[in-house]
Amino acid sequence: MRAARLIKLVLLLQARPSMTAAELAAELEVSERTVVRDAQALSEAGVPVYADRGRVGGYRLVGGYRTRLTGLARGEAEALFLSGLPGALRDLGLADAASAARLKVSAALAPSVRDAPEAVGRRFHLDAPGWFQEPETPEVLAPLAEAVWGDRPVSVHYRRPDGVVARELEPYGLVLKAGVWYLCARAEGAFRTYRVDRFAEVTVGSGAFVRDPGFDLAGFWTERSAEFARSLLRTEVVLRLTESGARRLPHVTDRVAAGEALAAGVAEPGGGGVRVTLAVESEEVAFGQLFALGPEVEVLAPAGLRERFAEAARRTAGLYR
Repeated sequence: MRAARLIKLVLLLQARPSMTAAELAAELEVSERTVVRDAQALSEAGVPVYADRGRVGGYRLVGGYRTRLTGLARGEAEALFLSGLPGALRDLGLADAASAARLKVSAALAPSVRDAPEAVGRRFHLDAPGWFQEPETPEVLAPLAEAVWGDRPVSVHYRRPDGVVARELEPYGLVLKAGVWYLCARAEGAFRTYRVDRFAEVTVGSGAFVRDPGFDLAGFWTERSAEFARSLLRTEVVLRLTESGARRLPHVTDRVAAGEALAAGVAEPGGGGVRVTLAVESEEVAFGQLFALGPEVEVLAPAGLRERFAEAARRTAGLYR
């Protein structure tokens, strides 16, 4: 436990010019007294940790000291080579750089863990796209990735249902979701999301924009994707579900909507199941989703959807009589 903490302390000081005892204590989740003892232990072991005294003092490494990666354990090395998606790196134009990085890290590993990349490759493969899809890499993805890396603005032509529009964007990040690439960018002071395959043209600018240090790509994507999913649910249907139907509902419709509907459901008298009001995208979509539940669901409203189920039931009964 202490050995791992000492290694982390060295890596923290290697990554930053100087850190105070309070900052190190917060990062290592120990007391400042423990930081002082650890720094002393490292110094006695030959690691050049130097303490600057005074109100603005702190700890730093002297003499350009750099630690090597020969201390990685097998689990740590395997996790390193598991991170990342080869297909995504290829799409972004980073396959050669990733290959070179893997070779450099492999060369720095101790002989006992040098076979970690091969061991992981034999046991794990990450495949991001969904089933029954042939993912296509948009031609504009590589220049967009270049702009994201360099904080460079882009001029784009974006295809919308009402036609192609021109936009000036500050690209903050790229997200791969179920085989589809999305760009999170700032336009006219607001952050928005764009499907990369709808860009008809992308021109990368020569300058650089000032990046908002408070922007959190993961948090932004989580919030916007949830908003998007909820915005699609514009229609409500009333259902009577059996116990089996209630259990299977989250597997055929939006999980969040199904959970909310079941939580607010009302038990029918006499053990006749549960009545719920479910938010759906449309009657057409609801028919396709709920039909998979068969006799475990009865549509009570709207009347048009109920009649559609009744007609489907009559036709099905006719086929099997």
